[in-house]
Amino acid sequence: MTNELSPTARALRTLDILRARPVTTAAELAERLDVTERAARRYVGILREAGIPVESARGPHGGYRLGRGTRLPPVHFTQSEALGLVMAVLGAQPAADDAGDLVGTALGKVVKALPETVGRQAAKLREYASAAPDPYATRPDPAVAGEIVDAVAARRRVSVTYRSEAGNEWEAELDPWALVVRHGHWYVLCHSHRAHAIRTYRADRVRTVRPTGHAFEPPEDLDPVAVLERHLGLGWAFPTRVVFDAPQDEVAPWIRPPMGRLEPLGEGCVLTGSTRNPAMYAQEWLARMPFAFRVQGGEELRSAVAALGARLTAAAEGDR
Repeated sequence: MTNELSPTARALRTLDILRARPVTTAAELAERLDVTERAARRYVGILREAGIPVESARGPHGGYRLGRGTRLPPVHFTQSEALGLVMAVLGAQPAADDAGDLVGTALGKVVKALPETVGRQAAKLREYASAAPDPYATRPDPAVAGEIVDAVAARRRVSVTYRSEAGNEWEAELDPWALVVRHGHWYVLCHSHRAHAIRTYRADRVRTVRPTGHAFEPPEDLDPVAVLERHLGLGWAFPTRVVFDAPQDEVAPWIRPPMGRLEPLGEGCVLTGSTRNPAMYAQEWLARMPFAFRVQGGEELRSAVAALGARLTAAAEGDR
């Protein structure tokens, strides 16, 4: 047996051997290292003491193998896949073209790891493409998003601290069913024990997430996107009820989910929901509707529609 290498060097050589093979026996390690099996097991012990997870498997096909997280399996991209990845990241987060951005740093590492023939165009695309930021897009803190996803996967209730758009903070216990991304916003679809109802909370307004000891079961056959769409217009401060004289199938294409729930009513239909901003509801949503309508519910919305009508009437009269 030769002993030119130090124990640390042999331990590192042991790590290289384990990386190259899915399972390696003590006898194979000893042969590759040119040491006894006892010495080979000692080098495995050195790796474990250093925090490297080396697992032992017994049986005829047993041996040593590296635990999860000690090596990254090779990932091969085609040129189209690499370009598509860069385009998707820049489209979702324009700041990713900045090397100082968190996602930009990660994207840079991926591009640098690509083979030259594949990564050349991806690097050029990242360097020369410009993405205009979406002023309405919001993103939660990555740590908060990770904690929410953990709770969704484990089906564990959480206690959260939430800050509303007005700056008010409150705490609530939630059964998080899903984390849903919709039009640049991240939502927590959940059953709120504070409201005793299904709620959709903006994930970027969640300040803290604390697990509880309670488990939950989400609804069977849950379609998170569909449920989110149905509940986006519920739970806001100001109630709304708008009646249309046109049939539901004609009005429906003009209704956005946050406006509320559209249902048939006689020969027409009715839209019921709530809003945090009656003026926006009147100006951006109702004003574009090509149907006659009446605001039957929500004094705040009725006042906003009246104010908008007066302003448009005054504008139309001009200098007369």
